[in-house]
Amino acid sequence: MKKCLFFITFMFLLASLVACSNDEASSGDTNGEWEPEQAIEIVAPAGAGGGWDTTARMAAKVFGETGIIEEDIGVVNKPGGGGAVGWAYVAGHEGSPHNLFVASPPLILVPLNGQSEYGYEDFTPLANMIADYAAFAVREDAPWDNLNELFEDMKKDPESITVVGTSSPGSMDHIQFVQIAKAAGVDVTKIKYVTDPDGVGLTQLLNGSVEVFSTGVSETIEQVKAGSIKVLGITSEERLEGEVLEDFPTAKEQGIDATFVNWRGFFGPPNMDEAAVKYYEDKFQELSDSEEFAEIRNQYGWNEMYMNSEEYKAFLEEQNDEVQALLDELGLGE
Repeated sequence: MKKCLFFITFMFLLASLVACSNDEASSGDTNGEWEPEQAIEIVAPAGAGGGWDTTARMAAKVFGETGIIEEDIGVVNKPGGGGAVGWAYVAGHEGSPHNLFVASPPLILVPLNGQSEYGYEDFTPLANMIADYAAFAVREDAPWDNLNELFEDMKKDPESITVVGTSSPGSMDHIQFVQIAKAAGVDVTKIKYVTDPDGVGLTQLLNGSVEVFSTGVSETIEQVKAGSIKVLGITSEERLEGEVLEDFPTAKEQGIDATFVNWRGFFGPPNMDEAAVKYYEDKFQELSDSEEFAEIRNQYGWNEMYMNSEEYKAFLEEQNDEVQALLDELGLGE
């Protein structure tokens, strides 16, 4: 009888231990022990060759080459609407842990302009990866040698100077210029900004159709090397490292107390599971810390700017408030 009682007690304890073990394993699954079960798709919500496309393809490349993510990763382009077409596509994959997209300030700007029904709050922030910066370029023979000279002329006669950018009014190329000009004392409501969606803003600058080109830092390097243009200022806190880049003065060092960061990171569809979020947080952190991705950053003049999901969400909320105020001043908000 005693042996039987001992056996029953032993089996009960064993069952309890197994149950606890299963509970712990289950808890581990919900705390990040998810892994992809099929190929991962990263959407670049624009055509080939731009910042979104390059960031997505470089991330996928390093993920694959290093084995940080072993599952296949494909990059697809979904251009249109300043990003809105790609965002609508990803929104249609609600909850999917295998559909990601790369984004930057237009994810805030375009919805605030009323040009997309989807904004940052409709998606799952996974991780920010890099900081890119704006550059303001003029022709090599332009009369200005720094931002202060340009802005002084804009204060006197803003209509006489045309600024061109690839994005629409109220989107990134416009807002990055406006933010710096406002800090310099220019009446930003009078800035003459034109859009060049076909990507020939540099051509317009070189043929004299416009006076200033608002663009990304990396888009200016080759033309500066060729002696065709000069960069009056960039929007980073400090000078960037690298050939040519190190020669670009910041707006701050010219006495203009403003910066603009073109953050760039990755999002998932609405309502992505927390275990998948944790998985991608960890993988993007590993990618950011890798020597291989550091080389990519140096190649393109990007700075490291990793944020996890929660940090990213808080950052986006702050950015949204700042941009909303600026758009309201320009009369471009909804």
